[in-house]
Amino acid sequence: VTEGAHVALYMPNGLGCLALFLATLCCGRVIAPLNLLAHRSQLEFVLAHCEADLVLTTAELAPKLREASLDLAQPPKLLELDADSCLGPWASLAEANLGSHGTPKRDPMIPRLSSVESKPDAAALLMYTSGTTGQPKGAYLSQANLLAAAQSVAAWHGLTPKDRVQSALPIYHINGQVIATLTPFISGGSIIAPRKFSTSSWWEIARRYQPTWLNMVPTIIAYLLNDPAESALPPSQVRGLAACPGLRFGRSASAPLPPEHHKAFEERFNIPIIEAMGMTETASVVFCNPMHGKRKIGTPGQVVGVEAKVVSAQGQSLADGERGEIWLRGPNVMKGYFRAPKQTEESFSGEWMRTGDLGHRDSEGFFYITGRLKELIIKGGENIAPREIDEALLRHPAVLEAAAVGIPDANYGQEILAAIILKDTHVASPELEESLRAFCLVELGKYKSPKTYKFVADLPKGPSGKVQRLKILEG
Repeated sequence: VTEGAHVALYMPNGLGCLALFLATLCCGRVIAPLNLLAHRSQLEFVLAHCEADLVLTTAELAPKLREASLDLAQPPKLLELDADSCLGPWASLAEANLGSHGTPKRDPMIPRLSSVESKPDAAALLMYTSGTTGQPKGAYLSQANLLAAAQSVAAWHGLTPKDRVQSALPIYHINGQVIATLTPFISGGSIIAPRKFSTSSWWEIARRYQPTWLNMVPTIIAYLLNDPAESALPPSQVRGLAACPGLRFGRSASAPLPPEHHKAFEERFNIPIIEAMGMTETASVVFCNPMHGKRKIGTPGQVVGVEAKVVSAQGQSLADGERGEIWLRGPNVMKGYFRAPKQTEESFSGEWMRTGDLGHRDSEGFFYITGRLKELIIKGGENIAPREIDEALLRHPAVLEAAAVGIPDANYGQEILAAIILKDTHVASPELEESLRAFCLVELGKYKSPKTYKFVADLPKGPSGKVQRLKILEG
């Protein structure tokens, strides 16, 4: 695989996955992580679009890739690896070099990637994110973008080689890539990386390995708060700060954190939560609440590593308190979307990137997000394009029109509601709703299937005939 070529990564979290992610970046290839939750049609599109010469995967996941590649003119080569043992003896060394309370010993035998030649303008990461068109867009991020983002986060949180993050976020998310992996790598710290999140093991892992900060999303916070087993735990199984005396803070991003969950988590576990916001297009760094001094619940915070402004529909800067679209520029902002010149042009105004988010800034420099021009549904930090759900529902023989929209959910931040106009030949019934649920499971998969179905006589539309999704919630 030549320098600058694209290498896709389709693996579950694990030591091998993290090592392959870092190694591909460090040797001058472009890494393209693939979403393990992607349905076959989306996976097929990304495989065809990303132009990967090679896909790093596992024996368990390889059949899904082969199935999604059946109709491709040039299917990529697959390299099947063991997510745990592909590092050979280094995997056991990593565990053996933990001293008392999980403190790492600095063994000179453990390999380091400290002398890699940097080419700041070279592409490094091709990360696909859902858009309003229904098809994913590939944000093209350079080495300089990723370094700027990681350095900004490390500086904002005051991270040093003594710090250690506990994070179970998937490596196919920009948060798991930049915040949980590159930032500790840049600051010289350590990573505690469970294969996946589990309420039953989260605090025991923390007690054993003693993190100094937690990397979370609102869904993880909700599950930790609502763990039914917690009230029955014996006193010896301590939680929160009692389990980790050196724990400085928890970080929450990827979706808005409900204020009631924010307050409840801090009260129950005695750990301050620093709410933040990032985007794939900015390498997961945009806003964050201060580490010290005044924090504001319900806001993603102040700018980190970027410049931000609120503008009118005409692109004019607005004063504090006035609502408009948020624009960004800075060293971590992508140069554009891969193989999508029109979408790239539409996303920028000169050096400024249009985020599609509506909001305002207060007099103290805190930004508030009040809506989304892009109308994305954000479920558990996962971006879901409503149109993809619309188009799947329209393939059902009973559906005449359909529009999906996000609705508030305590665990996932948002769930999916589908408003449906039935054909004259069908009537709403529990049996029909069950038919729609079964149909969507096949077409979309469980994660993207609507939770709620609402049968309506018509859909709210604007003058041009476009469905106004947010007005569906007003009915």
